[in-house]
Amino acid sequence: MNERLSADTDAHVGNPFDLTPDQKIILDEADKFSRKELYPLAARMDNEEWWPEDVFRKIGEQGYFGLTVPEKFGGVGLDFFTSGLVSQAMARWNYALSLSYIAHENLCLNNIYRNANDDLRYKYLPDLCSGKATGALGLTEPGAGSDALGSMRTTAKRDGGHYVLNGTKIYITNGPVADVLLVYAKTAPERGAHGISAFIVEKDFPGFRVAQKLVKMGFRGSQTGELVFDNCRVPVENLVGEENKGVAVVMSGLDLERAVISPICVGMAERALQLSIEYAKTREQFGKPLAAFQMIQSKIADMYTWVETMRIYCYHVLAAGNALEVGQGGRGAIHAQSAASIMYTANMLNSVLNEALQIHGGMGYMWETEINRLYRGIKLLEIGAGTTEVRKMIISRELLGVG
Repeated sequence: MNERLSADTDAHVGNPFDLTPDQKIILDEADKFSRKELYPLAARMDNEEWWPEDVFRKIGEQGYFGLTVPEKFGGVGLDFFTSGLVSQAMARWNYALSLSYIAHENLCLNNIYRNANDDLRYKYLPDLCSGKATGALGLTEPGAGSDALGSMRTTAKRDGGHYVLNGTKIYITNGPVADVLLVYAKTAPERGAHGISAFIVEKDFPGFRVAQKLVKMGFRGSQTGELVFDNCRVPVENLVGEENKGVAVVMSGLDLERAVISPICVGMAERALQLSIEYAKTREQFGKPLAAFQMIQSKIADMYTWVETMRIYCYHVLAAGNALEVGQGGRGAIHAQSAASIMYTANMLNSVLNEALQIHGGMGYMWETEINRLYRGIKLLEIGAGTTEVRKMIISRELLGVG
């Protein structure tokens, strides 16, 4: 970001919403790394749905994986808020990789740390923290959509020293490239959502395969796939938590997921604002730059205000996520706050990108431009981790106290 914009947009009113000096350093360093190492990959990832195979090792070498994990398991020993700052910085320069980062760092790695025993932590976390292994979360299934728990059809049946998994997962971020997956299956189907268990599955376990890699409108290059479990044998010791207690893992994880995806919206909005300011200053119409027209100035002012409010609320909910106890989530204030955070930031990102594309005019409509790439990413953020409609249901149910 240019110096003036960076200074302006990093300023927050009121101590509860300020970053500490250490947090500002982390955000700045992650921004520099992302601009240097991740931004050059963005165009090819978008054009070809290409995955840079060595990128997670580079991210791991910078210490950006395992931020919430103690050093004894290979992590850094910081907090959930910090992972949100890294996600925000990455999203400014390569939002597809920011999503893959979250799927690995939060949905897989942090969930394993929070819910697994020490044997599993020592076995899987070091490679995930270093970037040697890539992680993914397997929850959504064909035909399930927003009713991920109630419509779950994947089963896990105990057979001696193994559980045998059968079923299909779809729209799985990092699925085609994952080495380690945290997978949910029903061990007691008759109990519905209260019969779900969580398992760690390795890509080489017999009976597991990637059925297809999916091609997307936005977030291209962040690998998304359909996964099949055909009598997949998973060792009993790879059960995460207790049998039939996986719903607590799911709900706690979803609240954190929603909170930590919001910074992706913030980072994308920051970049869109920056691109729009630069374009308005350099593009001339009627003998003067676009920036000289009051209509364009009005759009820039609106965009700036939306970005600032997005950032403040996003940080507020990330801080609340720091205090989420293991086994908690899926109810209470954090449940509503995390849903509100992603709903608000996604909606405001939509507004920012609409104005940004309007400022860019015909140039913004061209597929190869960066603002077009950003624009094509908005819809996933209004659908993933619960649609806007589901987010409204969560918020209203918590406020009204209805089931």
